[in-house]
Formats: sequence, C-alpha cells, structure tokens
Amino acid sequence: MNRTPIAAAVLVAAILLAGCGSGRGPYSDNGSKHRDIARAESSYQEAIKVIDTDAKAAEQLLREAMGYDLYHGPAHNNLGVLLLKQGRLYDAAEEFEWARKLLPGHPEPRVNLAITLARGGKHTDAIDAARTALEVRPGNLPALQTLTWIQVDQALTDERTLAQLDTIVTRTVDPLWRSWAEQQRDRLRQAETEQTILKP
Repeated sequence: MNRTPIAAAVLVAAILLAGCGSGRGPYSDNGSKHRDIARAESSYQEAIKVIDTDAKAAEQLLREAMGYDLYHGPAHNNLGVLLLKQGRLYDAAEEFEWARKLLPGHPEPRVNLAITLARGGKHTDAIDAARTALEVRPGNLPALQTLTWIQVDQALTDERTLAQLDTIVTRTVDPLWRSWAEQQRDRLRQAETEQTILKP
C-alpha cells in the first residue's frame, strides 16, 4: 500500500511518545507484585534505539521492560505500534488501551487506538478515540489529522470538518498531509456549493 496520510499519523504518534499481548493486564495481581522501574526504563531505552531498524529486537526489549514493570505506559504504546505495523490489530488495540489508562495525559495512545480501530472497520469507535485524544490535548495535530482522515474516508464529515481541514493545511509541515487536506477541503466546499444551488 502506498504511503497515506494516516500512515504518517502512526509514525508521528510513535515518534512523539518515543504499545503485552501475553494475556496479562497492567491491572492484574501479577503486575503489582514486583516492579523494577529502573531496569524497565533501561530496557525501554534500548528498545527505542532499535525500534526503527530491528522490530524483533525492539519487541523483545519492550516485553522485557514490561516484565520488570507492567505499568510502563510508553512500552505498551510502542509495543502497540509494532503490533499495528504487523497487522495484529486486536493485540495492538489491547496495548493502546493499556497505554491510554497508564498515560492519562497523553494523546498518543488514543490516536494510535483510533488508527487501529479504523483499520479494523470500527469507524465510529475510532472517531470517538480520536476525539478523546483532542480532549486530553486540545489542538493536537496528529489527533486532528486522524479524526479528519477517518471522517473524510468514511463520508462521516460534519459541520466542523472544513475547519479541521483548514487547520491541517495551516499547521502541518508534511506536504502529503497538506496536499490531501487541500484536495478534501476543495471537494467539500464544491459539494456544499452544489448543494446550495440545488436548494429551491
């Protein structure tokens, strides 16, 4: 598949936060019996060094980090990103859900969850997830891009979509996103004009 604006959103979200499919949740008894936060962070930092070049090693290091501290939110988020890239949507969504709870002030897990849900065909839930990212961090560009992309792609636009597209055109530095937003904005404006002309 060619690079699309939503692929850019995944990359931006992963970079901004720098998501364990083992079946244990961070809120289980197993997760609270022992935590070695320093070792978890060390493994996490090692994972970040190789996440773009060696996904297998990065996944192993992220799982190791969560073995030391199951409450390490960034490790869950980044493991989710790796799983999403592998097409393992259910596992990725689970990681982003955990990261969302462990990182309540961060929009990135919510953006990543929105992308995952959209890819799984759950577009209404995806829009809700993107909107919660904007509630957590108003004006967050990756969240706005993700929300708008899903709305446009699924013909679920509303009265705010044109303004969202204007914001993307103004704020993005990515030429792919800018071109996409300009094209969709022009298309929606043309459709509105035609609808107005057809009204009696």
